[in-house]
Amino acid sequence: MRHPSRRAVRPARSRCQTCPCPPGAATLAPDGSIHPAAPFSLAYASATDRGRALQCLTTAIYYEAATEPDAGQRAVAQVILNRVRHPAFPATVCGVVFQGSDHAGCQFSFACDGSLQRGTPGKAAWLRALNVAAAALGGHVMAQVGMATHYHTYAVTPAWNRSLVMTAAIGAHFFHRWQGWWGTPAAFRQSYVGGEPVPGPLARITPTPVIAAAPPPPAAPKTASAAIQPAYAQASLPVAPRPAADTLPGDSQILDRWKDSGKPLR
Repeated sequence: MRHPSRRAVRPARSRCQTCPCPPGAATLAPDGSIHPAAPFSLAYASATDRGRALQCLTTAIYYEAATEPDAGQRAVAQVILNRVRHPAFPATVCGVVFQGSDHAGCQFSFACDGSLQRGTPGKAAWLRALNVAAAALGGHVMAQVGMATHYHTYAVTPAWNRSLVMTAAIGAHFFHRWQGWWGTPAAFRQSYVGGEPVPGPLARITPTPVIAAAPPPPAAPKTASAAIQPAYAQASLPVAPRPAADTLPGDSQILDRWKDSGKPLR
């Protein structure tokens, strides 16, 4: 999502409002197997968890769907809360919103593309997103999207949507759920117990560089035997070790005429 260069960040108009939508997009037949999600509950959340969850959900709604109609914002909020209760995703609202922001793999692009550093959100648009987030966390269900865990705009066609089941087209987005049991209500068994992380992108993981071991020094070149002078031919041979003290020979034999040579003179 692109933003004008102003102090207050005002999300750009949806691309669906400025370019032709795909034929029949507004009259898509709903998926017959749609099952509304259960109301979300913060019953076991602390005051801190409630505040952080509201902050993160509001942020996601604002940056993903600020120019969407109310139904479009509620649908985006529902997808995020559906993910919180699915075991394939983190079990917290902030964990879902900022998943992958510690590396090149954000689930929501605004968490990685610098949108959060481009100024202060517009007050009116932020308040609108805040009200939608508060209602969703308070138990409001956007039944039309069912158990959807993915969405994308009309402007793109990601490869992954071919393996999913589309549940709705609301505002500028298509909504999808997983095929098979993974997309049924029974799969959404992850309980919300709080533990919300601090709102905001995760710290980037910097891979530790692998330092290769230094190669051993090259062996000293050997002098060819023919080039060694005869007088030095034995110079490199090992010297015999000195004998230990208990193997030294006995006292030397001193000739009689030298026996008193070590006495002091008088």
